[in-house]
Amino acid sequence: MDFSGFDIAVGALALLVLVLLIKGIRTIPQGYNYTVERFGRYTKTLSPGLNFIFPFVDRIGAKMNMMEQVLDVPSQEIITRDNAIVGVDGIAFFQILNAAQAAYQVSGLQNAILNLTMTNIRTVMGSMDLDELLSNRDAINERLLRVVDEAAHPWGIKITRVEIKDINPPANLIESMGRQMTAERNKRAQILAAEGLKQSQILEAEGRKEAAFRDAEARERSAEAEARATQVVSEAISKGDVQALNYFVAQKYTEALGKIGTATNSKIVLMPFEASSLIGSLGGIGEIAKEVFRSEGTAGAARQAGRPPVVRPTDN
Repeated sequence: MDFSGFDIAVGALALLVLVLLIKGIRTIPQGYNYTVERFGRYTKTLSPGLNFIFPFVDRIGAKMNMMEQVLDVPSQEIITRDNAIVGVDGIAFFQILNAAQAAYQVSGLQNAILNLTMTNIRTVMGSMDLDELLSNRDAINERLLRVVDEAAHPWGIKITRVEIKDINPPANLIESMGRQMTAERNKRAQILAAEGLKQSQILEAEGRKEAAFRDAEARERSAEAEARATQVVSEAISKGDVQALNYFVAQKYTEALGKIGTATNSKIVLMPFEASSLIGSLGGIGEIAKEVFRSEGTAGAARQAGRPPVVRPTDN
């Protein structure tokens, strides 16, 4: 079968079109952006999906991952403000927002982010004391994120998170911190014990105060009762009732004998009064008791019989 010149030209043109289509159609996967360069100069960015470029004129420049990425920050030694040497490592998360800037504004994007993060870790943590370094990790992470994100913004990336993983002080420093913690706990225990003793002494003093107040009140009432008894006896004596005087004297004798008998240093008791006086006083007490019982019995019988009670005159 013979082909004419026209058939050959049509075939060649069809083949050229097919090659151009194959070279010009580009499929971009999800999560990536490709930059397009025309004669070496950036022209546009291809988004995920089916795209077309001019073959032999345009070419794919940089293939940028637009997903969030993780960058491991290796361990490094840092000198704190109080001259303590600690080993610190961390982790950084970043995401490319502008593929063209990330491709053409910086060379070696991940290496640039890594060095920027490590430098700012030394700067931020070196301006703090060791105690602040160990207790304010959240504040350190927040400050690092703000500083690194601001520095990386011209590169078209977003630093989403910077985390300090481990802070490793030297062994001798860890031992010193352990002793300091033990001393602090012992101090708190002693303070609590002192507070407990203080409260106990306060309560004990308040108890003694209350007891003294009640003792004084009891003595006051006893004195009032004594004064009242003395007044009653005085009134009875003024009316000629000798038995009341005998009762009063006998009561005082009995109390005095009781005090002498309970004394620990008393072995022999000398009686500077006649025994008949005490017996007479006791006899007076007996007469008073009989008279009281007789009066109460007569009054009770009269109440039961419905008659008024009979009051008997006493012998003076």
